[in-house]
Amino acid sequence: MSDLLTSDNAATPRAQTIVEKLLHTGTVAVEELATEFGVSVATIRRDLTELEQQGWLRRTHGGAVPREPLLYEPFRYNSSFHEQIDRNLSEKRRIGLAAAALIQPGEMISLTAGTTTTQVTRSLRPGANVTVITNTVNVAMELSHRNDVRVFVTGGFLTGSWFSLVGPATTQALSQFFVDKLFIGVNGIDAEKGLTSLHPEEASVIQVMVRQAKQCIVVADHTKLGTVATSLICPATKVHQLITDTGATEAQLAPFRALGIDVLLA
Repeated sequence: MSDLLTSDNAATPRAQTIVEKLLHTGTVAVEELATEFGVSVATIRRDLTELEQQGWLRRTHGGAVPREPLLYEPFRYNSSFHEQIDRNLSEKRRIGLAAAALIQPGEMISLTAGTTTTQVTRSLRPGANVTVITNTVNVAMELSHRNDVRVFVTGGFLTGSWFSLVGPATTQALSQFFVDKLFIGVNGIDAEKGLTSLHPEEASVIQVMVRQAKQCIVVADHTKLGTVATSLICPATKVHQLITDTGATEAQLAPFRALGIDVLLA
Protein backbone atom coordinates (compact mmCIF):
# COMPACT_ATOMS: atom_id res chain seq x y z
CA MET A 1 0.00 0.00 0.00
CA SER A 2 2.05 2.90 -1.27
CA ASP A 3 -0.62 5.48 -0.53
CA LEU A 4 -3.57 4.59 1.67
CA LEU A 5 -5.67 7.55 0.65
CA THR A 6 -5.26 7.37 -3.12
CA SER A 7 -4.67 3.72 -3.99
CA ASP A 8 -7.55 1.55 -5.20
CA ASN A 9 -7.70 -1.02 -2.45
CA ALA A 10 -9.82 -1.92 0.58
CA ALA A 11 -7.63 0.14 2.89
CA THR A 12 -8.62 3.41 1.22
CA PRO A 13 -12.14 3.85 2.70
CA ARG A 14 -10.80 2.62 6.05
CA ALA A 15 -8.02 5.19 5.97
CA GLN A 16 -10.44 7.97 5.03
CA THR A 17 -12.71 7.01 7.91
CA ILE A 18 -9.76 7.00 10.32
CA VAL A 19 -8.77 10.51 9.23
CA GLU A 20 -12.35 11.80 9.54
CA LYS A 21 -12.77 10.25 13.01
CA LEU A 22 -9.50 11.85 14.07
CA LEU A 23 -10.62 15.25 12.85
CA HIS A 24 -13.95 14.88 14.65
CA THR A 25 -12.70 13.65 18.01
CA GLY A 26 -9.07 14.77 18.16
CA THR A 27 -7.79 11.27 18.94
CA VAL A 28 -8.20 7.65 17.86
CA ALA A 29 -7.28 4.41 19.63
CA VAL A 30 -5.84 1.33 17.91
CA GLU A 31 -7.97 -1.20 19.83
CA GLU A 32 -11.21 0.65 19.14
CA LEU A 33 -10.43 1.01 15.44
CA ALA A 34 -9.57 -2.67 15.14
CA THR A 35 -12.92 -3.61 16.68
CA GLU A 36 -14.86 -1.15 14.55
CA PHE A 37 -13.34 -2.32 11.25
CA GLY A 38 -13.10 -6.00 12.14
CA VAL A 39 -9.38 -6.17 11.38
CA SER A 40 -6.32 -6.97 13.45
CA VAL A 41 -4.52 -4.52 15.70
CA ALA A 42 -1.44 -5.02 13.52
CA THR A 43 -3.40 -3.90 10.45
CA ILE A 44 -4.56 -0.71 12.17
CA ARG A 45 -1.05 0.03 13.40
CA ARG A 46 0.19 -0.36 9.83
CA ASP A 47 -2.55 2.00 8.61
CA LEU A 48 -1.60 4.61 11.20
CA THR A 49 2.09 4.31 10.38
CA GLU A 50 1.43 4.92 6.68
CA LEU A 51 -0.93 7.79 7.42
CA GLU A 52 1.75 9.33 9.63
CA GLN A 53 4.29 9.00 6.83
CA GLN A 54 1.85 10.81 4.53
CA GLY A 55 1.53 13.64 7.06
CA TRP A 56 -2.08 13.04 8.11
CA LEU A 57 -1.50 12.33 11.82
CA ARG A 58 1.03 11.76 14.58
CA ARG A 59 1.29 8.36 16.23
CA THR A 60 0.96 8.13 20.01
CA HIS A 61 1.10 5.20 22.42
CA GLY A 62 -2.01 3.19 21.55
CA GLY A 63 -3.39 5.51 18.90
CA ALA A 64 -2.91 8.81 17.07
CA VAL A 65 -3.59 12.55 17.28
CA PRO A 66 -3.82 15.25 14.59
CA ARG A 67 -0.58 16.40 13.03
CA GLU A 68 0.52 19.98 13.70
CA PRO A 69 2.99 21.69 11.36
CA LEU A 70 6.32 22.86 12.77
CA LEU A 71 4.95 26.38 12.37
CA TYR A 72 3.33 26.02 15.81
CA GLU A 73 6.48 24.81 17.61
CA PRO A 74 7.48 28.32 18.84
CA PHE A 75 4.10 28.52 20.59
CA ARG A 76 4.45 25.24 22.49
CA TYR A 77 4.63 27.00 25.88
CA ASN A 78 2.46 30.00 25.04
CA SER A 79 -0.60 29.54 27.25
CA SER A 80 -2.69 32.27 25.60
CA PHE A 81 -2.08 30.72 22.16
CA HIS A 82 -3.23 27.29 23.34
CA GLU A 83 -6.18 28.80 25.18
CA GLN A 84 -7.30 30.36 21.89
CA ILE A 85 -6.93 27.04 20.07
CA ASP A 86 -8.68 25.00 22.75
CA ARG A 87 -11.66 27.33 23.17
CA ASN A 88 -14.77 25.49 21.90
CA LEU A 89 -12.45 23.09 20.08
CA SER A 90 -14.93 20.23 19.64
CA GLU A 91 -17.48 22.65 18.16
CA LYS A 92 -14.88 24.07 15.78
CA ARG A 93 -13.90 20.57 14.64
CA ARG A 94 -17.52 19.75 13.80
CA ILE A 95 -17.93 23.05 11.98
CA GLY A 96 -14.73 22.41 10.03
CA LEU A 97 -15.91 18.98 8.90
CA ALA A 98 -19.33 20.33 7.86
CA ALA A 99 -17.74 23.16 5.91
CA ALA A 100 -15.22 20.93 4.14
CA ALA A 101 -18.02 18.58 3.08
CA LEU A 102 -19.46 21.41 0.96
CA ILE A 103 -16.32 21.71 -1.17
CA GLN A 104 -16.44 20.03 -4.57
CA PRO A 105 -13.47 18.73 -6.60
CA GLY A 106 -12.08 21.31 -8.99
CA GLU A 107 -13.31 24.32 -7.01
CA MET A 108 -11.27 27.35 -6.07
CA ILE A 109 -11.80 28.29 -2.46
CA SER A 110 -10.52 30.96 -0.12
CA LEU A 111 -10.07 30.97 3.64
CA THR A 112 -9.57 33.82 6.07
CA ALA A 113 -7.42 33.65 9.18
CA GLY A 114 -8.72 32.06 12.37
CA THR A 115 -8.92 28.94 14.49
CA THR A 116 -12.18 27.77 12.91
CA THR A 117 -10.99 28.21 9.33
CA THR A 118 -7.89 26.25 10.35
CA GLN A 119 -10.24 23.37 11.19
CA VAL A 120 -11.83 23.71 7.74
CA THR A 121 -8.33 23.44 6.26
CA ARG A 122 -7.56 20.31 8.26
CA SER A 123 -10.88 18.77 7.25
CA LEU A 124 -10.36 18.94 3.49
CA ARG A 125 -11.09 15.44 2.27
CA PRO A 126 -8.34 13.27 0.81
CA GLY A 127 -8.25 13.68 -2.96
CA ALA A 128 -9.92 17.09 -2.64
CA ASN A 129 -8.46 18.37 -5.93
CA VAL A 130 -9.03 22.05 -5.10
CA THR A 131 -7.14 25.33 -5.29
CA VAL A 132 -6.85 27.33 -2.07
CA ILE A 133 -6.30 31.09 -2.11
CA THR A 134 -5.28 32.42 1.29
CA ASN A 135 -3.61 35.32 3.07
CA THR A 136 -2.85 33.08 6.04
CA VAL A 137 0.56 31.50 6.57
CA ASN A 138 -0.64 28.65 8.77
CA VAL A 139 -3.27 27.57 6.21
CA ALA A 140 -0.48 27.18 3.66
CA MET A 141 1.65 25.24 6.14
CA GLU A 142 -1.27 22.98 7.08
CA LEU A 143 -1.65 22.08 3.40
CA SER A 144 2.04 21.85 2.53
CA HIS A 145 2.00 18.02 2.52
CA ARG A 146 -1.09 17.77 0.30
CA ASN A 147 -0.43 16.82 -3.33
CA ASP A 148 -4.15 17.12 -4.07
CA VAL A 149 -4.38 20.80 -3.07
CA ARG A 150 -2.86 23.70 -4.98
CA VAL A 151 -2.14 26.67 -2.70
CA PHE A 152 -1.68 30.35 -3.54
CA VAL A 153 -0.44 32.57 -0.71
CA THR A 154 -0.68 36.35 -0.99
CA GLY A 155 2.14 38.66 -0.10
CA GLY A 156 1.77 41.32 2.56
CA PHE A 157 2.84 42.25 6.06
CA LEU A 158 2.63 39.46 8.63
CA THR A 159 0.54 40.36 11.66
CA GLY A 160 0.20 38.70 15.04
CA SER A 161 -3.46 38.05 14.33
CA TRP A 162 -3.38 34.31 13.65
CA PHE A 163 -0.61 34.33 11.00
CA SER A 164 -2.44 36.61 8.57
CA LEU A 165 -0.91 38.76 5.84
CA VAL A 166 -2.37 42.23 5.37
CA GLY A 167 -1.78 45.46 3.45
CA PRO A 168 -1.90 46.69 -0.16
CA ALA A 169 0.11 43.77 -1.55
CA THR A 170 -2.38 41.36 0.03
CA THR A 171 -5.50 43.02 -1.34
CA GLN A 172 -3.93 43.43 -4.79
CA ALA A 173 -3.12 39.71 -4.94
CA LEU A 174 -6.59 38.70 -3.76
CA SER A 175 -8.27 40.92 -6.35
CA GLN A 176 -6.77 38.76 -9.13
CA PHE A 177 -8.88 35.71 -8.25
CA PHE A 178 -12.58 34.90 -8.36
CA VAL A 179 -13.34 31.99 -6.03
CA ASP A 180 -16.25 29.58 -5.77
CA LYS A 181 -16.47 29.57 -1.99
CA LEU A 182 -15.05 31.81 0.73
CA PHE A 183 -14.92 30.52 4.30
CA ILE A 184 -14.90 33.42 6.74
CA GLY A 185 -13.80 33.33 10.36
CA VAL A 186 -15.09 36.24 12.43
CA ASN A 187 -14.81 37.72 15.90
CA GLY A 188 -18.51 38.45 15.75
CA ILE A 189 -21.55 38.15 13.50
CA ASP A 190 -24.75 40.07 14.16
CA ALA A 191 -27.77 40.19 11.86
CA GLU A 192 -28.03 43.97 12.19
CA LYS A 193 -24.41 45.07 12.65
CA GLY A 194 -22.89 42.54 10.27
CA LEU A 195 -19.61 40.60 10.31
CA THR A 196 -16.91 42.16 12.47
CA SER A 197 -13.24 41.72 13.31
CA LEU A 198 -11.03 42.97 16.10
CA HIS A 199 -8.44 44.08 13.55
CA PRO A 200 -9.18 46.80 10.95
CA GLU A 201 -6.42 45.68 8.56
CA GLU A 202 -7.77 42.13 8.60
CA ALA A 203 -11.30 43.43 8.02
CA SER A 204 -10.08 45.34 4.94
CA VAL A 205 -8.54 42.19 3.50
CA ILE A 206 -11.68 40.12 4.06
CA GLN A 207 -13.77 42.80 2.36
CA VAL A 208 -11.84 42.13 -0.85
CA MET A 209 -12.25 38.37 -0.41
CA VAL A 210 -16.01 38.80 -0.03
CA ARG A 211 -16.17 40.87 -3.20
CA GLN A 212 -14.34 38.16 -5.17
CA ALA A 213 -16.41 35.18 -3.97
CA LYS A 214 -19.45 33.58 -5.57
CA GLN A 215 -20.51 32.17 -2.20
CA CYS A 216 -19.66 33.51 1.27
CA ILE A 217 -19.82 31.03 4.13
CA VAL A 218 -19.28 32.09 7.74
CA VAL A 219 -17.84 29.46 10.07
CA ALA A 220 -18.42 30.51 13.67
CA ASP A 221 -19.24 28.75 16.92
CA HIS A 222 -22.31 29.86 18.86
CA THR A 223 -20.38 32.28 21.09
CA LYS A 224 -19.77 34.54 18.06
CA LEU A 225 -23.47 34.89 17.22
CA GLY A 226 -24.89 38.27 18.18
CA THR A 227 -21.41 39.52 19.05
CA VAL A 228 -20.11 42.80 17.62
CA ALA A 229 -16.36 43.47 17.43
CA THR A 230 -14.71 46.78 16.53
CA SER A 231 -14.19 46.68 12.75
CA LEU A 232 -16.88 46.05 10.13
CA ILE A 233 -16.16 43.44 7.49
CA CYS A 234 -19.46 43.48 5.63
CA PRO A 235 -23.24 43.41 6.21
CA ALA A 236 -24.75 40.05 7.16
CA THR A 237 -26.77 40.19 3.92
CA LYS A 238 -23.55 39.33 2.03
CA VAL A 239 -23.52 35.89 3.72
CA HIS A 240 -25.02 32.94 1.88
CA GLN A 241 -24.53 30.34 4.60
CA LEU A 242 -23.73 30.25 8.30
CA ILE A 243 -22.21 27.11 9.77
CA THR A 244 -22.32 27.00 13.55
CA ASP A 245 -22.67 24.40 16.28
CA THR A 246 -25.66 22.86 18.01
CA GLY A 247 -25.05 25.05 21.06
CA ALA A 248 -26.71 27.91 19.17
CA THR A 249 -30.25 28.71 20.32
CA GLU A 250 -33.17 29.40 18.01
CA ALA A 251 -33.23 32.97 19.34
CA GLN A 252 -29.65 33.39 18.12
CA LEU A 253 -30.35 31.83 14.74
CA ALA A 254 -33.72 33.35 13.87
CA PRO A 255 -32.38 36.81 12.87
CA PHE A 256 -30.03 35.20 10.33
CA ARG A 257 -32.72 32.95 8.91
CA ALA A 258 -34.93 36.04 8.56
CA LEU A 259 -32.29 37.51 6.25
CA GLY A 260 -32.47 34.42 4.03
CA ILE A 261 -29.16 33.01 5.26
CA ASP A 262 -28.98 29.21 5.13
CA VAL A 263 -28.04 27.96 8.62
CA LEU A 264 -26.22 24.65 9.04
CA LEU A 265 -25.77 23.17 12.52
CA ALA A 266 -22.77 20.91 13.07
